[in-house]
Amino acid sequence: MFLTECPRDAMQGWGEMIPTPTKIDYINRLMEVGFDVLDCGSFVNPKTMPQMADSGIVVDEIDKSLSNTKLSVVVANLRGAEKALSHEQVDILGFPFSISETFQHRNTNKSREEAFAEVVKILDLVTSESRQLNLYFSMAFGNPYGESWKWEDVDFWAHRFEEIGIKNILLSDTTGVGDVEKISLLFNKIPSKYPEINFGAHLHNRYEDSYKKLKAAYDQGCRRFDSAIKGMGGCPMAKDDLVGNMPTEKVFTFMSSEKLDIHQNLLHFESAYNMAKDIFHF
Repeated sequence: MFLTECPRDAMQGWGEMIPTPTKIDYINRLMEVGFDVLDCGSFVNPKTMPQMADSGIVVDEIDKSLSNTKLSVVVANLRGAEKALSHEQVDILGFPFSISETFQHRNTNKSREEAFAEVVKILDLVTSESRQLNLYFSMAFGNPYGESWKWEDVDFWAHRFEEIGIKNILLSDTTGVGDVEKISLLFNKIPSKYPEINFGAHLHNRYEDSYKKLKAAYDQGCRRFDSAIKGMGGCPMAKDDLVGNMPTEKVFTFMSSEKLDIHQNLLHFESAYNMAKDIFHF
């Protein structure tokens, strides 16, 4: 399984400002675990996301000699992409594209068509810099705004992005509204239609729902999962109540129960977990 750890998701909604040196130390602990990717920063308007205003400093100080883990950051527009790409240590840019029109406006102050046009520009820039672009299909499993949802909406946008050459899409349950049936449906219907795209799962859920949601995606062929220690964080732009991330420790438990190979260093994970307890007070 391809596993991404998301300290950025955990930190961005945290109410207390986390000192920059603490962020750097924490992410370096995570680097030692050997995740495939660390989603570690956001190059967005600091007024919108003040916790992530030091992302440039943090990224530059991460010790990439500790593992082969790639570094990913989130951007919301071309200007943010340009800032992110000025940091040589950044390997991957992530852009949140919403299946919900309401959330696209809330998250990036754009319509979906405007966001699509922005992705075209960012993809050209990322390609010219020999980096990678990931799309997060936010609200892929439904939304809390009363907007209608059907799997064909996700299919429509997957087709649009396939046409411009997008290679990586994370189907994202931004507010935890996706149930087992929807997760199974989407991973059954969508990835098989677009073999050139690598699909993954960025699930937000309650702690006790972790196993069944992981299994729903895994049983339909998903092998790429995002997570965060203890499920900390969520998207502060989605609604008032944060729904946490998929807990990393639950992913490891799932992998163990399914007898899947765990290539991450679990002793280093324990060390990072203990530091997370001090930072997030759980």
